[in-house]
Amino acid sequence: MEYRNFGDSDLKTSVIGFGGWPMGKGHYGSFDEDEVVRAIHAAIDSGITLFDTAAVYGWGEGEKLLGKALKGKRDQVVLVSKGGLFGDEAGAASQRNSSKEHLSDGLEESLRNLQTDYMDLYLIHWPDESRPYSEPMEAFADFKSQGEIRQGGVSNFTPAMMEESRNTFKIVTNQVGYHLFDFRPEAENMPFCRENNMGIMAYGSQAHGLLTGAMSPETKFEDDDWRGSLMAFGQSLFKGETFLDNLRKVDALKEIAASRNMSIAQLALSWVISEPVVSVGLVGARPPAEIEENVKAADWIMIESEREELRAVLTG
Repeated sequence: MEYRNFGDSDLKTSVIGFGGWPMGKGHYGSFDEDEVVRAIHAAIDSGITLFDTAAVYGWGEGEKLLGKALKGKRDQVVLVSKGGLFGDEAGAASQRNSSKEHLSDGLEESLRNLQTDYMDLYLIHWPDESRPYSEPMEAFADFKSQGEIRQGGVSNFTPAMMEESRNTFKIVTNQVGYHLFDFRPEAENMPFCRENNMGIMAYGSQAHGLLTGAMSPETKFEDDDWRGSLMAFGQSLFKGETFLDNLRKVDALKEIAASRNMSIAQLALSWVISEPVVSVGLVGARPPAEIEENVKAADWIMIESEREELRAVLTG
């Protein structure tokens, strides 16, 4: 396993991280909690150090499950959570609130859920445009001085938002969606992070399951699986003819993967983490076998010509 710092900070992560969204009930369909705990333990044994979750993943239940799984293992991991969103009840649409009071209350609740007294990295989940970004960053400065967080960052921010934030507090990362079906961060986000010595946290590294090889034209999503009813962060990855066209592209990528003795899931993750500004590629997993497959992606850091070959399959 390779390990990278978040930009020029002292916070280091395994290049592959454990994404906690699928363990939040009500988002990715049904799952076996005991199996997820085994997967988390398998990830630690395999050299994965970073575990990412958020207050709204299962409306606190995702954090609680991760906290349960990490009991006795807290000092072996880099623990990441996100705040600044709220819903009136489970299943309600999330709303943004990055006020100092809401962030402070949210951090305290996340720490309780995760059974820890500090967060290695705490993020603003989505930008709250109703207030200056100095306000949540002032809160982060307080959290850090009080020892409740080691570092702070943001998620889904534009360069302008990051610039304004950094005038108050030195954020070390921006967590954004990045995978072979989504090159959008390359235009502005990645150049900004390079220039300002920040690291990218890439979520959806396997295109939210599309690049695992597990989907077919007959794939049906459970009622509580967001992929069956929502746009995938502005993209219609799983909708109608677009979904069928995407599956054809996945088949082409499978052939390339097989020629390298790789699975499509490994190929997709290798592509993401081969971008140097990416500190960590996040991937959600439930069965331990998926962990064993994913960690092998770190064995192959692609050269640029190989990355471009894969890009051509998606854009050609």
